[in-house]
Amino acid sequence: MALRRTKIVATLGPAVDDKAVLNDLLRAGVDCVRLNMSHGSSDAQAKRIAQLRSCALALKKEIGIIIDLQGPKIRIKKFKSGFALLKIGQSFTLDPQYPETDGDEHIVGVGYPPLAQDVTVGDTLLLDDGLFVLEVEKIEGTRVICVVKLGGKLTDHKGLNRLGGGLTAETLTEKDKTDIQFAAKNQADYIALSFVRSAEDVMEAKTLFQDAGGTGGVIAKIERAEAISHLDAIIKASNAVMVARGDLGVELGFAELPSVQKQIIARSRALDRAVITATQMMESMKSQPIPTRAEVSDVANAVLDGTDAVMLSVETANGQYPVQAVSAMADACLAAEKQRITRVSQHRLECHFTQVDEAIAMAVMYMANHMDTKAIVALTESGSTPLWMSRIRSGIPIYALCRHATVRRRMMLYRGVYPIAFDVMNYSLQDVDQFAVKTLLEHGIVIAGDKIIISHGDKLGSSGKANTLKVLTI
Repeated sequence: MALRRTKIVATLGPAVDDKAVLNDLLRAGVDCVRLNMSHGSSDAQAKRIAQLRSCALALKKEIGIIIDLQGPKIRIKKFKSGFALLKIGQSFTLDPQYPETDGDEHIVGVGYPPLAQDVTVGDTLLLDDGLFVLEVEKIEGTRVICVVKLGGKLTDHKGLNRLGGGLTAETLTEKDKTDIQFAAKNQADYIALSFVRSAEDVMEAKTLFQDAGGTGGVIAKIERAEAISHLDAIIKASNAVMVARGDLGVELGFAELPSVQKQIIARSRALDRAVITATQMMESMKSQPIPTRAEVSDVANAVLDGTDAVMLSVETANGQYPVQAVSAMADACLAAEKQRITRVSQHRLECHFTQVDEAIAMAVMYMANHMDTKAIVALTESGSTPLWMSRIRSGIPIYALCRHATVRRRMMLYRGVYPIAFDVMNYSLQDVDQFAVKTLLEHGIVIAGDKIIISHGDKLGSSGKANTLKVLTI
């Protein structure tokens, strides 16, 4: 069977807490897992991490772990009866100073004190991911008085957005800071930072993670409209990016989202960062055993655009068919990867390189794409060389031989990269190629007569020193 180059991220939750189901999920093709800190206690998430690592070890699989921070989602407070029926044309008021549990069909509290300062008359406010639409009619003190444009049964604690963005609570909450400590303690491979506004938000999260002892990377979730204005700076500050289409689609408007998604993927690849496409990719499989045709097309288009990974959320966390959702997503990725566009690259043909190791990575990919090559092999310490290689569209697998388990797990997010445990410090420079080939043979990756391209540095075990490229025949 063909190797799938696009990686799959699955969210853990009650639907896969049974060990047998989790094993089936991993066998179905999961490369990384996400733990959503918006739901469940830290103790419950720690148990999931421990069980995941036990299953991955038994299956001899490298699985990356992403801790997704809740972030400062702006929400309404509670209603006396647990809900309010909003009718089109009626008046409905949002007031940060209104009592926590006293909401009714006329008014409700909001957990965002500066609301009245951040909106103006005529603004469109969206509740519950856009299912409820309000237009601001007037502002009186802390009260924002609206007319209902799209109503229904509104329940407690639903999210609030402004069309076009502009409601900008601090990115890192106190809960997030506690959860960063949890991520470091549990050796997470990435933390995903919600509602990023700027590169400074990312750098703050990185510092907190590192100070807590974390060795993983930071994923910037692009879900605020204002983040698009600072996109390149945010991408450069991050280790990876997530196209978080829920809130982003609400703030931009659903019609604008597809083109912005393509822009985020393209800029992430151009700036040498991994990118995840997320939210509602196989949403119908919460309750159906097969995806809709539109969902399959959605996954395929993300693959064709060059996303590193596609993500499942509620489908695997709480859905009725978690294993089938992973299998369906894997099939959709493989089918899309048959298209020539996924293997032909114009990336960086005109660039001037200042780093030798980056130039080596680009040279390897150019050669591999223009000759009969079975595999690309990168001996790596930090994972940088395989990351650079994976930015080039190619149908040739990149095997990243690495002695560090933490780096191998991080590389599980990179498109077309397959990490393998290999300790270069056990070999001399003269015989390391021979033992690298032996490792490939032991894994059944190559056979006699196959041609491979291998890269490493003259100083084994040193990061950023790749300066050697060889073409070998097995």
